[in-house]
Amino acid sequence: MTDDDIAPDQPPAAQPDGPTRAGFVALIGEPNAGKSTLLNQMVGAKVSIVTHKVQTTRARIRGIAMHGPAQIVFVDTPGIFRPRRRLDRSMVAAAWGGASDADIVLVLVEAHRGLTDGTQAILDQLVDLGKGTPVALIINKIDRVKAETLLALSQQLNEAYPFAETFMISAMRGHGCQQLRGWLARSLPESPWLYPEDQIADLPMRMIAAEITREKLTLRLHEEIPYQLTVETEAWEEKDDGSARVEQVVYVARQGHKGIVLGRGGETIKAVGQAARVELEEFMGRRVHLFLQVRVRENWENEAERYDEIGLNFRDGDG
Repeated sequence: MTDDDIAPDQPPAAQPDGPTRAGFVALIGEPNAGKSTLLNQMVGAKVSIVTHKVQTTRARIRGIAMHGPAQIVFVDTPGIFRPRRRLDRSMVAAAWGGASDADIVLVLVEAHRGLTDGTQAILDQLVDLGKGTPVALIINKIDRVKAETLLALSQQLNEAYPFAETFMISAMRGHGCQQLRGWLARSLPESPWLYPEDQIADLPMRMIAAEITREKLTLRLHEEIPYQLTVETEAWEEKDDGSARVEQVVYVARQGHKGIVLGRGGETIKAVGQAARVELEEFMGRRVHLFLQVRVRENWENEAERYDEIGLNFRDGDG
């Protein structure tokens, strides 16, 4: 495994006898609707970070699942919300870009929240997505409400938008996900597979590593600090013993944040590094030597280079 891709560039695996299907499925919805959890559930491995905080997914992350002769490429997108900053605007643009490029769009709605103003705004914009793209409704977190509430919500949402199908699931528990996977596999266009059969994501390994560290920071820090930092993999060295030396930089926007990220005596950043290293080793199946630095870069949210590292388009953030 290299630092460039989760699976090395190689010709796709031999196609099975008979027709195959392949295509892109975009996951859209409000922040914290469960898109990343559903992606990981469908792929069968963790390829997108999941936290209890909203807006943790920043760029489009592709996870690849096989179902019989079909290859389903899920595109996890940032939550769609009302943007305030350049970074927010770039994230929302990435979400709609993922939807417009997809063969199928899944709209996730939290069962216990119902048809919110944010979801209604998403449905209103879906009208402009273009006719011919199937859009399915995914009511997630069904274990939080009673059956009669689910049926009423399904009817309300289908009256608000003409969904092709409706699925009621628990992305966390996996309930209903097999039926969803089967429908997607049947609905994608006939096509050769787009990736090798054993590849589970289309994202540089150095970006996956940075996202793992950012997840650990987000889980440990509070309030606004996680939204005002970014993590970049600055160096990656393959060692002779098969391990990897990974150097990362945590950029924070304020001097005061640096001390919080470091923690007393460096205890916070040490714990973050240890947790990130363990998960990275499990993901890669080999030893990793992870080194973290924290630097203050007050204007990082307005630097095009930072957006390239995150996987966003800087110009999408123009007001």
